[in-house]
Amino acid sequence: MHLVIIGNGIAGVTCAQTVRRLRPDARITIVSEESAHHYSRTALMYVYMGHLRPQDIKPHEDWYWPENRLELVHATATALDADQRTVQLSTGHALRYDKLLLATGSVSRFANWPGRELEGVQGLYNLPDLDRMERTTRGIQQAVVVGGGLIGVELAEMLRSRRVAVTMLVRDARYWGSVLPPEEARLVDQQLEHHHVTVRYDTELREILGDATGKVRAVVSSAGEEIPCQWVGLATGVTPNLALARTAPGLETDRGILVNEFLQTNLPDVYAAGDCAQHLLPAAGEVPVEQLWYTGRMQGETVAHTICGQPVKYNRGPWFNSAKFFDLEYQTYGRVPAGPEAGVSSFYWEHPNGTAALRINFQTAVPHAVQGFNNLGLRLRHEVCEKWLRAGTPVQEVLAQLGAANFDPEFFPQFEPLALAAFRSQFPDFAPVQLRLRKGLLSRLLAR
Repeated sequence: MHLVIIGNGIAGVTCAQTVRRLRPDARITIVSEESAHHYSRTALMYVYMGHLRPQDIKPHEDWYWPENRLELVHATATALDADQRTVQLSTGHALRYDKLLLATGSVSRFANWPGRELEGVQGLYNLPDLDRMERTTRGIQQAVVVGGGLIGVELAEMLRSRRVAVTMLVRDARYWGSVLPPEEARLVDQQLEHHHVTVRYDTELREILGDATGKVRAVVSSAGEEIPCQWVGLATGVTPNLALARTAPGLETDRGILVNEFLQTNLPDVYAAGDCAQHLLPAAGEVPVEQLWYTGRMQGETVAHTICGQPVKYNRGPWFNSAKFFDLEYQTYGRVPAGPEAGVSSFYWEHPNGTAALRINFQTAVPHAVQGFNNLGLRLRHEVCEKWLRAGTPVQEVLAQLGAANFDPEFFPQFEPLALAAFRSQFPDFAPVQLRLRKGLLSRLLAR
């Protein structure tokens, strides 16, 4: 069997590794246009900030690929012929496959703003974007970041690490208003203010202005304000990369490449996984396109089994995501919408100094099963939260066992007694909850 994988991101590489384990005799070829090797996309910002070297974001040494008989091809896949089972490459060569995985990832999504083509205007998604940002931000004094999601705050932190003045344009009334409840958004806003990032909420980009040399010199906001800058970061989201998919007659696409529960497309022996895949029948409450690192890894492992003749349905499990807003870590598990939801109660605790917060959503009706968690400035164990969510554990039981989810009680501050006291205050009608502390933990708490 010759498996050809288009894309060397986490979905494609995980599939290759899993197939190698399941089928030691398989020939596996990985094609990528953006880099000659697999790298950790989530670590790009730390290279720019000087915390890591470019070679540090390669999870595998160069010897790993030939040692595991994984052929790497640095080229662009330009056309797919499913009838002939071939993929045409930019090198002029064609690869014949028995099985094909499309793991082409995402591309940055931009609106049609005037001036978008100017030098110094870009998004940040891949290694070439990082190289471009390194060149075009050298020596600048002012930058504008358009968008208030995870990439927007990453760009702001990257630029502030080089003391560039940053103005963010956020169309929502608060930071990441479609995802974060107001209290969590306020904590992120405090981080932005503390790190001297100027934010214009309820504001969008209208136009980008250039100078005589074709470089950006300013932007004009929807409020009519002209903001001087020498660089513009467009953090307005990503969309599935369908460039190759569109060359394949008959391949069904929508926002992404349409796949069934086994991550199969409508074409024989052609599969899709990761950012570019769109689930035909997502489970209730789940999104059809999942553009996260861990879902890409899960999809890559799942589809590998089906490719090897061991069909496995993709099952993501409870939602999870994590990020870092300057000095504030963020985790979310399960379902925690930005606003109130019918039949769901929400408990929120925040440390008096504003450096930590915990939200637990749970069913209002008995047995008060937990629905989701937001953690800021504190860490909860993934496996514990997932277990609670899958089991529909009552919120009282979760609070009693909250110490079990603390990522490392030896080295991280203890918040459990404060959170429990806040819950008793907010929900006085609930039966008293007795906090179960780990052995030795109570004495450390009392000593503080």
